[in-house]
Amino acid sequence: MLSRRHLLASSFAAPLLRAGTNKVRLGGPIYLKSDDPRELAREHRRLGYSAAYCPNADVKDTAKVKAIADEFAAENVIIAEVGAWKNIQDPDPAARKANMQYVTERLALAEAVGARCCVDITGSYSTKAWYGPHPGNLSQKFFDETVANARTIIDAVKPTRTKFAFEMMGWNLPDSADAYLKLLKAIDRKAFAVHVDVCNVINSPQRFYDNAAVTREIFSKLGRWIVSCHAKDLEFVPEMNVHFVEVIPGKGEVDYKAYLTAIANLPVETPLMLEHLKNAAEYDQGAAYIRKVAGEAGVTFA
Repeated sequence: MLSRRHLLASSFAAPLLRAGTNKVRLGGPIYLKSDDPRELAREHRRLGYSAAYCPNADVKDTAKVKAIADEFAAENVIIAEVGAWKNIQDPDPAARKANMQYVTERLALAEAVGARCCVDITGSYSTKAWYGPHPGNLSQKFFDETVANARTIIDAVKPTRTKFAFEMMGWNLPDSADAYLKLLKAIDRKAFAVHVDVCNVINSPQRFYDNAAVTREIFSKLGRWIVSCHAKDLEFVPEMNVHFVEVIPGKGEVDYKAYLTAIANLPVETPLMLEHLKNAAEYDQGAAYIRKVAGEAGVTFA
């Protein structure tokens, strides 16, 4: 007999297996020095990208916001995400308040440009790094405050075209598919969704060496809520303790065949966004590797 957990996982996996194979929308940062939305959109297409990070914009600048939405749509480049990288659990109350306001404005921008999502991390109680580890980050108090923060941000904007999402992290909640499921249930908002970065949940040798299984679990349990994904790779550096470092896709051990196949079997075309590389050449190299693996796996790009 299957446990309730296995039955739940199976119920999420079934729609993904029945869904037709969709194209993946690859994207990443660009290095064109321009503020013109048309030029930026065309540069994405020149690079073979069909998804983009939102260009710099203020939600109050309605003309620019409209131009971004129109010009990127004209090139069939979706805005994958608006980054809102601020610590909404900052130990300093004044900083936390300011960060909450900033993230709320970023969600409003995502709604205005029709981005797939606005994404942040849940934050940290650390005083050393805004995203850093802290024992309290795994506590019930942190979980409850994360739920309250997400509800506050979503309820202030009331988005209908975009979603608000958190990145999973190896040392902060949510740190697994099950932890994210718990957040989804607790936040209980249609505008709350899932952002995936497989590298971010690889926090042990077991997950590192069996990352394809980690990927399959994430997508089977969370697939219906996934709106955007990040692309990078991990190398296991030999030291006297566990140490993973981010590297160019293809230079590490992340199973991109499993990752790309999972994305392609989501119900809708979903962006996969390269990040954290040093320069245009590294992004070209990473994109080339992803396209190579996609070809071998029978995955196509929009």
